Amino acid sequence: MRRRSFITIIGAAAVWPFAVSLGTLALAKEPPKIIILHSGFPHRTPIHLLLEALNKLGYENTRTATIELLGGEGDPNRLNALVAQIGSQRPDVIIAITSPAVVALKEAKLTIPVVFAFVPDPVGLGVVESLAHPGGNFTGVTYSESALGGKRFELLLDAVTGTTKIAVLWNPSFPGHADALESIRTSASTRGIEVFSRVLGGVEDLELAFDEAKRAGAQAAVFMADNVMFGNRKLVAEIALKHRLPTIHSFPPEVRDGGLMFYGPSNDENYQRSAALADRILKGARPRELPVEQPTKFELIINLKTAKALGLTIPESFLLRADEVIE
Repeated sequence: MRRRSFITIIGAAAVWPFAVSLGTLALAKEPPKIIILHSGFPHRTPIHLLLEALNKLGYENTRTATIELLGGEGDPNRLNALVAQIGSQRPDVIIAITSPAVVALKEAKLTIPVVFAFVPDPVGLGVVESLAHPGGNFTGVTYSESALGGKRFELLLDAVTGTTKIAVLWNPSFPGHADALESIRTSASTRGIEVFSRVLGGVEDLELAFDEAKRAGAQAAVFMADNVMFGNRKLVAEIALKHRLPTIHSFPPEVRDGGLMFYGPSNDENYQRSAALADRILKGARPRELPVEQPTKFELIINLKTAKALGLTIPESFLLRADEVIE
């Protein structure tokens, strides 16, 4: 018995340093590296919603994770350079915001897991095989820009009563815009409403675009922002007000900075679900096994201050439909 006790003690002593070394390795494991890639100007967006969502899941920059935020600033060359940089950094997961960022990552053929957000047609863009079975290293949150185009058009008519002609200001190179325009045209034809379509150039083209829309007899406008226009949304709102043209927009910040209305998926929900998908990947799930999700919450926001500045009276029944009214 004594000999057995002695052997047991010796065995335990031999195992103890090994156990300590394993514990030390576990403690020394590096925190996950997360890169957020936005094709536009991330600091001009409500990106804090995504950071807050990650934080709630336990990913706090410099403490429990390394989180790096990169922005392409609407420049394809800069975006491609950032993608090359990301490839060499080898993060644990990339959260890609907007279609241009996702397409650039796909074309680079990186094998790093990617979660995307604000991408209207990932199947059509060739990013995933299907929504139910992504089939690669990409998954995320999507929505239908086509359906939203028609819905925004209908809401604009309800808010600006008596409208017979609307303008659509858009960028054909930005994913989803052409589908939205087609949806608007279909809805307009059934309502007997004329559509004035105007392709947007750079920021310097804004004044002329609104001028032409007004001269064409448009009484309201569906404004579809690309990265550059979104980054200059205050200027867009100022020019729209100058031309007395009520507008409906694609993202909440455009209305909070002076546009008349917004309708679309909740930014908060999009960011929360993107963060949750990234969390599942960091815990071992593979993107190919995570179906692409679709939003469940849509919001209508109305800027009543802008309506008053335009001399526009929004019907009370319409205001009651809003999720948020800015006064």
